[in-house]
Amino acid sequence: MRKKKMKKWIRTNRAVLLLTVLVLTGTVINACTGPGNTTNTPQTPPPVTSENVSLKEPQDAKQQEGPRDAKELETFADGVFADAMKKYNTVGSNFAVVSNGKVLLSKGYGYADRENKIPVDSSTVFQIGSVTKQFTALAAMQLVDKGKIDLHHDIQEYLGGMKIPNTTGKKLTMYDLLTYTSGFDKPDILSGSKPEYVKQFYPMKEALEANMPTIVRPPGEAYTYDNFGFTLAGYAVGQVAGTSYAQYMEDNIFKPLGMNSTNVRFKPELLSRMAAHYDPKGKLIPLEGFIPTDRPSGGMVSNADDMVKYLMMHLNNGTYEGKEILSPESIKQMHTYQVFPDKDYPVTTIGFEGYFKEKMNGQHVVIKGGNVTGHSSLIVLLPEKTTAFYMSYNNDSMMSLDVYEAFMNHYYPKKEAAPKPSYSEISEQQAKDYTGLYQNTRLGSMRSHVSYSDGKLVIETGDLGKSTLKMIHPLLFEDEAGNKIAFQKNGTGQITYFYYMMLPHYVGYAQKVDTDTRFTDVPANSKYASYIQNLHALKIMDGKTATRFDPNGKLTQGEFSELLLHAHGWESMPYTIESNKKQMLSGLPKYQPNSPVTREMAAVMIQNLRQAEPGAKVTLRGETDAWAVKAITTLVSQGIMDPDTKINSDGSINFRSKQLLKRQEASALLDLAFDYYTLPIAKP
Repeated sequence: MRKKKMKKWIRTNRAVLLLTVLVLTGTVINACTGPGNTTNTPQTPPPVTSENVSLKEPQDAKQQEGPRDAKELETFADGVFADAMKKYNTVGSNFAVVSNGKVLLSKGYGYADRENKIPVDSSTVFQIGSVTKQFTALAAMQLVDKGKIDLHHDIQEYLGGMKIPNTTGKKLTMYDLLTYTSGFDKPDILSGSKPEYVKQFYPMKEALEANMPTIVRPPGEAYTYDNFGFTLAGYAVGQVAGTSYAQYMEDNIFKPLGMNSTNVRFKPELLSRMAAHYDPKGKLIPLEGFIPTDRPSGGMVSNADDMVKYLMMHLNNGTYEGKEILSPESIKQMHTYQVFPDKDYPVTTIGFEGYFKEKMNGQHVVIKGGNVTGHSSLIVLLPEKTTAFYMSYNNDSMMSLDVYEAFMNHYYPKKEAAPKPSYSEISEQQAKDYTGLYQNTRLGSMRSHVSYSDGKLVIETGDLGKSTLKMIHPLLFEDEAGNKIAFQKNGTGQITYFYYMMLPHYVGYAQKVDTDTRFTDVPANSKYASYIQNLHALKIMDGKTATRFDPNGKLTQGEFSELLLHAHGWESMPYTIESNKKQMLSGLPKYQPNSPVTREMAAVMIQNLRQAEPGAKVTLRGETDAWAVKAITTLVSQGIMDPDTKINSDGSINFRSKQLLKRQEASALLDLAFDYYTLPIAKP
């Protein structure tokens, strides 16, 4: 049942996760020095070219690779899109491929507007979501070319007096922003979208100042997919250029490239050609706008006719039809991997990304995906093969990854199987550096626990369950399915992060949290000590004072609801808070923020957000209100209960439903409900 529950959780939260999981991301740190080395501090990485990421093959084999015949390509694409669109319930899509200076294919599939039977063609406009990010990176690099921005200067020099809270003592740079290593605590604070925003104008300056996050990790240290960082970078572009971000993009990128159907705003003429929006089930949904209106992290619209020009510029070292849009040196930087959790596993360039190494088939590939409500896009570049493709479609699903994989397998198949790694055992003493509690730096809801067992590490995560990790070399491990996990050290040699190279963990490094804090009124042998320490380390539940927790103290309904929202872990995406509050209170007969919270009320509120599925049959004893029975039995059946609650041999339990909830009991329920699961170790 827990595996079923786990899958449901991923489905339920997929829309939020994929907002940038497919839009995947990158960072600027070469954080791993290779097998046997003991340091893993951030540094400027060497360029990554085909010599160290591509499989070597004979020259004649290279000449045969890639799409060459337009008719063969169209036949291939027709089959791929027929299957993928059916699988993902996609209403309409387009697909454009350029190679060796030619547009080999630009074709629409299905309907831009199913209700009015309007087909997709190369002029159909789509929202391209986070594909916008590498356009913003291009704009910033243009100003670098002109000497107006230094990638490694304090970004505040380019913000017209705007200040950024920073607790680290290390300056934030444009390089950090463009490589997703800003260190912001709330990278998605400006990621909300609503239909009512479409017809309003929201200035960027006001939106940034009203929603400014804090830098809590040293910039350049850890990769986190960062929407706010790119919005800030776009604002800096406008400030340095003495104009708005929107005007700069139009004057310096769109017009020179002849991209007449591309803009950062919803122009009426573009809206008239925009594909309708559908949810993953194929239901028509409305267009949504943004705050701020100009969103450098994901607000652009474009079409295939325009995007092929953009791709050709990239493949021609920054030049299009004789006009230099960006210098060859800066284009190379955008195509070169900048962030490495491990030396063989790149994450991002400046603007583009390098996820899914297993889909690269040994080629040097950079990608950028984007998802907004009802639309998705993907760019794939193979710079050394002078080949690229663009696609957009009108739902927010993972269809683009299927197309990417099919394209690579068909035109750039693997020449040889990757060598199987050899493994070494890790000693219990060595394992102490790795073990502990970790929290994803982007999605606080994703928490992991690393422990040691029989020469291997064991990782428990809320979405994947429990797996063993075999050591390939110090800092690089592999789970049973072959997914890699790379650990990172800071400047003092302490392990502070890991990066799990699989969905949905691609969104950021996981940071180790300090669980060593002890409260004087919580004995080390207390049944509640680990729960209290975990929640305190995760900054979910503080003590009454710096040294006292008050384990038997009571909570008001308002206090518990705030703790619950923190434990739920989605507060880093503020646009989800109101809907989560509404869901949390559903079914409660009377919510009084200043009144004490009972155990049964707490259980209902937790289950409203947790949505656990019933496990073993549980029978309640004692008095419980009818509206709370289902929630309590469901949570208990999944082991989400405080240590003082026991299931009897006959499956009955007294949850003490009417009693007031103690602070220590709250810590146990919240930690168990929203932390990692304890599942059987997966078999190889």
